Amino acid sequence: MADEKIQEIAKLEAPFGREIICQDVVHESGLRMMRVRIREGSRFTILDIDTPIAAEWGQIMEKWSTQAKSRITGK
Repeated sequence: MADEKIQEIAKLEAPFGREIICQDVVHESGLRMMRVRIREGSRFTILDIDTPIAAEWGQIMEKWSTQAKSRITGK
C-alpha cells in the first residue's frame, strides 16, 4: 500500500493459536485508521476501521467482557 506510516499498537496471543495485531495506519492522504490483523495459521484477516467504529467496537467488547466475567465469578 502506497506510503502508509504504520505503528504497531498491540500484539495479542488469542485462543487456538491465533494472533491479533493492532496497528495505527496513517495514509499518505492523512487518513488515519486502525488496522486489525488476525492470523489463523497461514490465513490472515485484515480490517481497517475508522475512529467511530473503533470506539463503538471497544465499548461492545468491554461490555461483553464485563458481563462474561460476572457470569463466571458470580459478581
